Amino acid sequence: MLNGYSPVFTNAPESLYEMELTRAAIHSFANFCSKLKPEISGTAYKNLERVLQFRPNPFMDTSKFIYRIATILSVNNTAFIVPIEDEYGGIAGYYPLLPQRCEVVEYKGAPFLRYTFANGQRAAIEFERVGVLTQFQYSDDFFGESNAALRPTMQLIHTQNQGIINGVKNSASIRFLAKVANMLKPEDITKERKRFTADNLSADNQSGMVIYDAKFADVKPIESKPFTVNAAQMAQINENVFNYFGTNAKIIQNSYTEDEWNAYYEGKIEPFAIQLSLVMSNMTYTQRELSFGNAITFTANRLQYASNNTKLNISTQLFDRGLLNRNGVMDIWNMSHVEGGDKYYIRKEYAEVSELGKEVTPNASSEGTGIPSNVPAADDPAGDNGEEA
Repeated sequence: MLNGYSPVFTNAPESLYEMELTRAAIHSFANFCSKLKPEISGTAYKNLERVLQFRPNPFMDTSKFIYRIATILSVNNTAFIVPIEDEYGGIAGYYPLLPQRCEVVEYKGAPFLRYTFANGQRAAIEFERVGVLTQFQYSDDFFGESNAALRPTMQLIHTQNQGIINGVKNSASIRFLAKVANMLKPEDITKERKRFTADNLSADNQSGMVIYDAKFADVKPIESKPFTVNAAQMAQINENVFNYFGTNAKIIQNSYTEDEWNAYYEGKIEPFAIQLSLVMSNMTYTQRELSFGNAITFTANRLQYASNNTKLNISTQLFDRGLLNRNGVMDIWNMSHVEGGDKYYIRKEYAEVSELGKEVTPNASSEGTGIPSNVPAADDPAGDNGEEA
């Protein structure tokens, strides 16, 4: 494998992927992105369309491939994609790389991307053949910025989690306050404390009674209150994470409405799809091939998240106007295609405003449609409704 991942646990985790809330935000984004569909326009590398739509490399199908790119980009703010070559030097697939195992080096005046395998071996490729996705890019020409801006929030999350654990432990323990009746040495007090705990507070005491001798003048239980999380602090931490990742609780919990999904798609999914399309198009095609309309595009059926009423309105309004065929309607409703579903239909009662009042068909009078004529009816040859002159 080209790279491996080892989680690192510290007092204040540096990796965004080690925290529950940040991982949930990253997973939600990557999961939505994994539904993007790669399409190739143009004739160059048309064979790659099937590769991109099913298995871009021997280890990943398309869903895992896009999911991993989105995850790497969210965690590291930089993601690399390298081409997989066949025996003839042509592109046969694509593979995403972790930026921790990559470095940009210069060789004979040209930049190269050098990456390290898990066994320590290295390989390099011309940087112009590498796809690079970034976010928060500012000071570096190739890499995105670090996640230092989120570090205070990460420390708050870690501190709060530790506080919750310790608070629950403390609130669940049984504690007593005892007054010593006689003067005792410190080591004797320690022994008596252990003896009192073993006799009265251990699991062996099934009577529910606490009995003490004259060494203690008074023994009182300390009331333990259940630990509760500060709701305002938790809300502020969540808001910080949501702002950083451009998401919200409803998106993470899949309880969003149609409008909320459209806003999330416009602000988060679509920019990723555009960048991924440009990156993979530029690393696959030459400038001449791009000028002839060759491109790799990642698209999404946004209507699959619409309400049934919206789907119904779009299906009926666009189908009878010839903008959608039956298979297009099937895609909206996530149904399989039907035979002959590529034909387009249109309603025929529409007419141009300038043509109103005119015959719709040239032989309208002979067919009994259109504008009435003065030709007598067959049952009234005289045309006088049976009245004689």
